[in-house]
Amino acid sequence: MTPQPTAGPSDAGPAIETVFRLQSPRIIAGVTRIVRDVGIAEELAQDALVAALEQWPRDGVPDNPGAWLMATARHRAVDLVRRRENYARKLAEIGRALPDAAPPEEPADPDDIDDDLLRLVFTACHPVLSTEARTALTLRLLGGLTTAEIARAFLVPEPTVAQRIVRAKRTLATRNIAFEVPYGPDREARLGSVLDVIYLIFNEGYAATAGDDWLRPSLCEDALRLARVLSGLMPKEPEVHGLTALLELQASRTAARTGPSGEPVLLKDQNRARWNRMLIARGIAALGRAEATSCGAPGPYLLQAAIAACHAHAYTYEETDWSRIATLYGLLAVRAPSPVVELNRAVAVSMSEGPGPALALVDALACEPALRDYHLLPSVRADLLARLGRPAEARAEFERAASLTRNERERELLLRRAAEQA
Repeated sequence: MTPQPTAGPSDAGPAIETVFRLQSPRIIAGVTRIVRDVGIAEELAQDALVAALEQWPRDGVPDNPGAWLMATARHRAVDLVRRRENYARKLAEIGRALPDAAPPEEPADPDDIDDDLLRLVFTACHPVLSTEARTALTLRLLGGLTTAEIARAFLVPEPTVAQRIVRAKRTLATRNIAFEVPYGPDREARLGSVLDVIYLIFNEGYAATAGDDWLRPSLCEDALRLARVLSGLMPKEPEVHGLTALLELQASRTAARTGPSGEPVLLKDQNRARWNRMLIARGIAALGRAEATSCGAPGPYLLQAAIAACHAHAYTYEETDWSRIATLYGLLAVRAPSPVVELNRAVAVSMSEGPGPALALVDALACEPALRDYHLLPSVRADLLARLGRPAEARAEFERAASLTRNERERELLLRRAAEQA
């Protein structure tokens, strides 16, 4: 039965943009299961978008627009497969009823995961690709991010990210990489990259690098769901539980991170009564599982989850155990060295030892190439200068930070903080 439209033609433009942004990862994953080529799947998803742009303004938005886009993309995928002689055997397996039915179930396996999005992550994280290419490709396909947003997340030039994505899709196609969740040693080899990808997807939803919205909840939800699935699949992997704990604890603050008009609310100003206690409890439980299964030095995600737990346990910003957080960041800097980790450690030091020692740490990072255009460096420095009673310098740093961010909400916040420096 043809779905009845629920919105008029005048509503179609915004609806198409919104629905495609939310549904494209699932469409690409579903189509990849048919064509076994992520590059072609992305093109077919775009074809479905073009069809929507042609039909929805004329006929109205369908009752279930996501399903409409998925069905359109899958029909085109089946047509493409049928046109290829080398897919004849696969077509016989799929059957003539494929256009009207879901893709065939794969052989039952107690260690299998019936989740096309997760398959897409593991496929994009295949070891034939570099770590940078794996992450960029998965963020593009699963997170639905633009190359500009990915470049911002990586702190690298946009053309570099674009080249990584193109080359990654070409490599997966030419090597005939299977669309599957690997098993045994292959799965273990890819796990670290998969965790990094899920973490970056969550971060993009938690604090969007660009656009008019501070939060992109759908990305956080996808990342958290995938982390939970991984935890169920790998109960003896401490870093899987560590990542899940971190995301649960971070997600617990979502309702308090924006004001009535969507403006960002800093951690120190958040109403902690609005933090989701259920997610905090889930996060603490996952952290317990991570610690129970950990042998030797804790991994990066376990350490970050422990830091998030310090915030969750504190009733106020001032009551936070900043000394422990600074220590945990020191351990994290050893396990996963990064100028961003050092910057975060400086913030914790500023709360435990004062803004003076922290400013010295921040100034030591000024020459780090990766932080040259990173807006949080001048933002942190501005906050420290303001606390040291140097408002003119603080105002200049807040303004510089505002000029570097590409998120409109964040820019407004930074300019407001600059104006407060009298």
